[in-house]
Amino acid sequence: MQSFIDYSDIIFDAFCLHSKTKDIVDRKQEILTKIQEHYNQGASTILFVGFNPAILACPVDNIYVAEISDRVLVWLQEQNKKVTLFKNEPIKFDIVVAFDEYLTFADTEDQQKYLVDNLCNLSTGLVITTVKDYKNQEFKDREYSQPAIIKANSKMTAFTEIHDWDQSDKNSWNTMVYELQGTDTKCHGVYRRRALYFKQLAKFTLDKGAAGFLVHKNLMYKSLIKKNYEHVISIHFED
Repeated sequence: MQSFIDYSDIIFDAFCLHSKTKDIVDRKQEILTKIQEHYNQGASTILFVGFNPAILACPVDNIYVAEISDRVLVWLQEQNKKVTLFKNEPIKFDIVVAFDEYLTFADTEDQQKYLVDNLCNLSTGLVITTVKDYKNQEFKDREYSQPAIIKANSKMTAFTEIHDWDQSDKNSWNTMVYELQGTDTKCHGVYRRRALYFKQLAKFTLDKGAAGFLVHKNLMYKSLIKKNYEHVISIHFED
């Protein structure tokens, strides 16, 4: 089974292929800005879990990253971004950002709860994440994601995900990501996944002492490797 780091690398590679990277960076950072404005909350420290284009526009001085590969870390530093790799030090952050359904990359409910607990333990202000609406998910969306196509420099690259659901556990599945460029095909995975429901996530976070849980109705997130939209969720903690 592959890790979220490997999955995050695919998103990074898709970003590097794109011809409109600035637009992507601005859109991802706009989500974070709107959430901060909603809570009227600034930040002096922030942790990004996985590669996120918003890192390139983040105005925070102390930017930490986790769940990324060495090559992505080096690339970020080459963009004149002062980023620090988080190594489970006993520190906390004003904001923790984990997009691309990070919390679904688990094999069991206990593992999933551990991921939630860990994010909550790291934040003194906000945890911002994304999740699809699994309760109302259409059947076709259970089997595959809507392909994303990137065209740049007369080259076309297509990404799609295939989901193989567990026959004995209705909430678990394996994901394979296919990257197609001309006659070349790359297959990434397998990624073990688990559905996460809004009420379930709310309970997990409130049990960890969160002051509030909000699914933002006017904010949606779209990955670079699929066209399906994900709901943006913020978990608020009070100092």
